[in-house]
Amino acid sequence: MTPSSLAITFGVIALIAWRMYSRMRRLIGRQKSRSWRHWTTVIVFPSICTLFAITALAHPQAEAALALGIAVGIGLAVWGLRKTRFEATPIGYYYTPNAHIGIALSVLLMARIAWRFYEVSAMTAEQSATHMQDFGRSPLTLAVFGTLAAYYTAYAVGILRWRGSTALPSLADSEVKP
Repeated sequence: MTPSSLAITFGVIALIAWRMYSRMRRLIGRQKSRSWRHWTTVIVFPSICTLFAITALAHPQAEAALALGIAVGIGLAVWGLRKTRFEATPIGYYYTPNAHIGIALSVLLMARIAWRFYEVSAMTAEQSATHMQDFGRSPLTLAVFGTLAAYYTAYAVGILRWRGSTALPSLADSEVKP
């Protein structure tokens, strides 16, 4: 590896580690529900899944892995929503997700990224150019991404449904009366 490619690799690893750390920190405690964030999730992740599905059309195993990942992700989201504590307060909507599910999914993503870095580092330049285009069609990658995307999408839909069915209490309702 050249010094510049080594610097780029360490830079990418540092960026991924920082994003994973901030994501895990967010998964562990009470969070303010922001509808724009949930709607962004509901739009972006299915769009990316659709792009991956189109890319993998000629590969039935990859399509099946993506579908399986999506099914697993939806199941985990339903389970996760049942374990989530929801709060409607006068100052906004809050929820506390099940930390175990979020952390497990984050670790799964980190493991896949680490494995991919290992695969790429073990390849020659010729192999790397050939196999990089197959990354988005890899059944393992699609299964992991499908699980994550479906989980976050279904979870966001569940939070939006909860928000739509729950009214915020007024400040007067929360004051203690003598």
